Amino acid sequence: MAYDLQEQEQLATFKAWWEKYGNLIMTAATIVLLAIAAFNGWRWYERREGQQAAEEYDKLIAMTEAKDAAKIKELAGGIIERHARTIYASLAALQAAKVYADGGDTNGAKAQLRWVIEKSGRPELVATARVRLAGVLLDEKAYDEALRVLSDNVPASHAVQFADRRGDVLLALKKIDEARAAYKEALEKAGADNPLRAYIQLKLDALPAPAVS
Repeated sequence: MAYDLQEQEQLATFKAWWEKYGNLIMTAATIVLLAIAAFNGWRWYERREGQQAAEEYDKLIAMTEAKDAAKIKELAGGIIERHARTIYASLAALQAAKVYADGGDTNGAKAQLRWVIEKSGRPELVATARVRLAGVLLDEKAYDEALRVLSDNVPASHAVQFADRRGDVLLALKKIDEARAAYKEALEKAGADNPLRAYIQLKLDALPAPAVS
């Protein structure tokens, strides 16, 4: 095909430009394609890991229903080790913590709960773990540490549970007035349909009457 003079000049200009910038463009394009491939590969890996973690967690739940404490601990440890980035690792740790606590192994329970608090990165599960850790510390009579666990950054979603558990710790410390205030706070924050409401009211009613000044 014959080109006219203008087309030949355009081709010559393009050729010179390509010789100057072609390698840079090809390098940039390769980097972009590799990044896309890596991103797609990572998403595939995450989906695959999540599916595997879900399958292992289903087995753990089956062992929970079977009350097989040893198997629950084993499965939870495996999920945490292999799938720490998934939500199932935190859920498994919470399940394992209950098994350890029920078996009287408070150190094991605390280790599981602290893993959720420090590693999960999921605020709702962190809040749940904090309330449960405070409960374990309460059982150990580590009252000051329990109050520290409950004191900072109280999430609105768990305000009722935090106030209720704080009341339990203060009651154990025989700080009746402070416990009463905590239980009242929990009631104020609890909606009418909150399942904890009746239980908190029972604890509040069971407190000694305020001293008459």
